[in-house]
Amino acid sequence: MLERYFIRPVTVDRIRANAAGAYIEHYVSWMRAQGYADRNVFKRVPILCQFGEFASARGAIDGQTALEHVEPFAQYWKSIHGKSCRSEAARAKVAFDARNPVRQMLELAMCGSVGAHRQRKPFPFQAAVPGFAGYLRDERGLKDDTIERHAFYLNGLSSFLDRAGVASLASVSPPLLAAFLVERCAGLARTSRRDLCGTLRIFLRYCHRERIIVRDLSAAVEVPRLHRLASVPRAITWDEVRDMLGCVDRRCALGRRDYAMLLLLVTYGLRGNEVAQITLDDIDWQHERLSIPQRKAGHWSAYPLAAIVGEAIIDYLKNARPQTTDRHVFFRSMAPWRPITSAAVSSAAVRYLQRAGVRVHRAGAHTLRHTCVQRLVDAEFSLKTIGDYIGHRSPQSTKIYTKVDLAALREVAMGNGEAL
Repeated sequence: MLERYFIRPVTVDRIRANAAGAYIEHYVSWMRAQGYADRNVFKRVPILCQFGEFASARGAIDGQTALEHVEPFAQYWKSIHGKSCRSEAARAKVAFDARNPVRQMLELAMCGSVGAHRQRKPFPFQAAVPGFAGYLRDERGLKDDTIERHAFYLNGLSSFLDRAGVASLASVSPPLLAAFLVERCAGLARTSRRDLCGTLRIFLRYCHRERIIVRDLSAAVEVPRLHRLASVPRAITWDEVRDMLGCVDRRCALGRRDYAMLLLLVTYGLRGNEVAQITLDDIDWQHERLSIPQRKAGHWSAYPLAAIVGEAIIDYLKNARPQTTDRHVFFRSMAPWRPITSAAVSSAAVRYLQRAGVRVHRAGAHTLRHTCVQRLVDAEFSLKTIGDYIGHRSPQSTKIYTKVDLAALREVAMGNGEAL
């Protein structure tokens, strides 16, 4: 594989003679299979060769012993190549550009893959409260995404207690919890504050039940009151939807993928993670049907496959999707080829809304979901039908879309509204 990129035999011989030569050649073959551009190979191989010499000079004899030299090498590389950088962020980027290929190469050599073997961070307070994650999953029946959200908030509490010098949960007090909430809630949205307080109350009740703390401190955490139907849906008009779709350049692979994702969001009111998780098996081309399994409410939905959506997906599959055995439909537009994430789906929606000049509060994938629902409400479908269509578990979740008739309110604001 090295001969494909390096014409001179002496260059290939020098790479293979390197202490990490076998690892480098394997890594180059992997980059080729993952669709990396040639310029990335030419940029990374010299870095890897220097790392091989750097680690070997410090006693590394294999990939496992070389791991401890990754960070020292990144700092060494930054000290040499980061001198001309004008900011610390630019110098950090130099270190990252050296660290990332080295870590990928060693992961590939030792584990046979890059990224897939990585384990999630330990659940916060796992040593002090070992059964809490299992309690959330088994007793409360929460899904993995919800458990991760609880872990995110508890990580904040763990960091706060470390900074405060609190070594044990038994030393936690109401004033300490109040100080944490004052610090952590700054800048959070109302719903995020509610979720944070809810997580703390569940955690503290569990700790008291398991006798990790003497008193039940959950009452010391007051959950902010949020009123149902207090907010206005983040829907946009259908003309703005057309403007947004018109900003997508479907001549490139990225545009073909994003166009298909945006149509799925606005046509079926899907969530970002539901679009990201669609597989080839979920599309029944013969019967023109799209299935969405494992929805948020624990059920699945089946939709007729709209012609415009089907054509967009076919265009992406034929002309833009990378060649891979993975059954997911949508993939990253840059190497390495991996299935797209829900965050990337939402980012694509934000990008094209901004390009179209559409101003909306908290733009994202849910903006198009709200737009789909609002269009169904305007067409006078029943709440039950709308809720079933977009996968709502309760009719209460759909009621917010009936709270405000925005078109009627605009007429009232601009003229005589007595006729309305």
